[in-house]
Amino acid sequence: MARWVRCFLPVCLGVLAACRLAPYEPSKATRAYPSELKQTSVAQVQVIPGPTSIQLVNATATGYADFDLWLNQRYVTHIDSLASGQTLEVPLNSMWDERGETPFTGGWFRYYQPTPIVLVQIQPSDKGPLVGLVCTLPEIVRTR
Repeated sequence: MARWVRCFLPVCLGVLAACRLAPYEPSKATRAYPSELKQTSVAQVQVIPGPTSIQLVNATATGYADFDLWLNQRYVTHIDSLASGQTLEVPLNSMWDERGETPFTGGWFRYYQPTPIVLVQIQPSDKGPLVGLVCTLPEIVRTR
């Protein structure tokens, strides 16, 4: 019995360490969503969700620089540049909310369902209006 416990215990501890309940890091907490700013336009920049990241495909003639990217009116990350014609991959674990939480990603040992990518917006300045982006369906839904 003791031999079985010595073999099984490290495996259980490894699985528990890999399965954290919520991606939470208080030191990464950001500001709250600027609900006082309104979205006044939609740019034809496609947002393609993946298991652990989102791709931004800027097929427009407009480039964007030095902006904040908001996901679901909760998570934010700063983007230095999204040039015209550029495809940019943004890891979901680079986006944080005001409590220090990050979106849930997929995986075998996940505790929650992955965060759906519903609304993605650009905040070009502190006072200016938000710009909406076009979200596409995840690949698993598109291939059905």
